[in-house]
Amino acid sequence: MSHSNCKVVTAQTLILQVDAGGTSKQTAAGVDIRKLEAEDDDAPMRLETVGRDLRLALAQARQAKGLSQKDLASKLMIPPKTIQDYEAGKAIPNNALIAKMERALGCKLPRQAK
Repeated sequence: MSHSNCKVVTAQTLILQVDAGGTSKQTAAGVDIRKLEAEDDDAPMRLETVGRDLRLALAQARQAKGLSQKDLASKLMIPPKTIQDYEAGKAIPNNALIAKMERALGCKLPRQAK
């Protein structure tokens, strides 16, 4: 194999041209990157997001007070996207913010374990 078929992307990664015209990602040592990533035990863990019980309790309490997501967000002085993320289960739970929500809504909400 000649080096004229290789394109250096980083110091550690080479993109090697495969006969079929595709590419194969390998480290300089010739190890497949996808295999390394799959076997990486030290990879960062996925962060826990808001649970179903908190999502439903928040939406029910907000609706019982007759507030829109935007109204609750302005009451808490946070962006409306934060309330949307909590109710959609995309937010990373923050117990301090949940406590603010409890005071604004006048009810207890499920908390995340510390």
